[in-house]
Amino acid sequence: MPSIIVPAFNEAPALRRLLPRLLEGARPGEFEVLVIANGCTDDSAQAARSFGSRVRVLETPVANKFRAMRLGDEAAAGGFPRIYLDADVELGLDDARLLVAALESGGFLAAAPEREIPTADCPWTVRWYYDVWLRLPVVRAGLFGRGVIAVSEAGYARLAAIPELMGDDLAASLAFSEAQRTIVVDAHARIHPPRTLADLVRRRTRVNTVTAQAGARAEFADAGAQARTSRADLKALIRSAPVRMAPRVAWFLCVTAVARRRSRKAVAAGDFKTWLRDESSRETAGSGGTAA
Repeated sequence: MPSIIVPAFNEAPALRRLLPRLLEGARPGEFEVLVIANGCTDDSAQAARSFGSRVRVLETPVANKFRAMRLGDEAAAGGFPRIYLDADVELGLDDARLLVAALESGGFLAAAPEREIPTADCPWTVRWYYDVWLRLPVVRAGLFGRGVIAVSEAGYARLAAIPELMGDDLAASLAFSEAQRTIVVDAHARIHPPRTLADLVRRRTRVNTVTAQAGARAEFADAGAQARTSRADLKALIRSAPVRMAPRVAWFLCVTAVARRRSRKAVAAGDFKTWLRDESSRETAGSGGTAA
């Protein structure tokens, strides 16, 4: 029986949105779902418990996603494949099944779904950024930025050897070569984008800080370099549709420059603990609308 581990820090509205989609139609014993409420000051644990015996809930006073996932690993009674799922992402039961099937085929150690990022209601300052980011080859191929990673038993052994890093999804992506990981094109995770430019910059500042932390480690140095956006990729995007993409690439570079400048302060201070959380994308989680 595969296990699905959901670390949650103050994600009560998002859990009330995620869990019905994940649980509806599941056969008895098909999945073990564990929600790890870590450092919560809201009713995340109660929200998860409202789904009864279909969800196991663990609580810890320590607000730390990495440690919450390890706590879930220790408590998991199920087997493999194992899915790590961010509470603020939407993943349906059929999507989870497709990830499991991809790993049970035996050809891969890790799998992730395609991203679905609804930007229609976002300001142009956010939409233009994602118009570029989602087209980048390193983004399309990487496991990071999806909120969902599934691993086989052998893949889990590799993840378990990774030291604690601020960005668990980037570290997990870099831990597997292209031949060892796969993107399941028929599976989709809905990832809600920031609703303001300020929150977009906060999110990208965090990502740049995570990248710097991972790149400083010898085991990720080469892979991290390969995962960075190249000038050639950006030039190719502009050539593909000059009128549309040229201004978007210019804006993408502006946002990237601001985020990198801000992340340097955290890196210089050795601050790899402060999590710059995007609150704007969570505003309507309780209504079943957009959130992140």
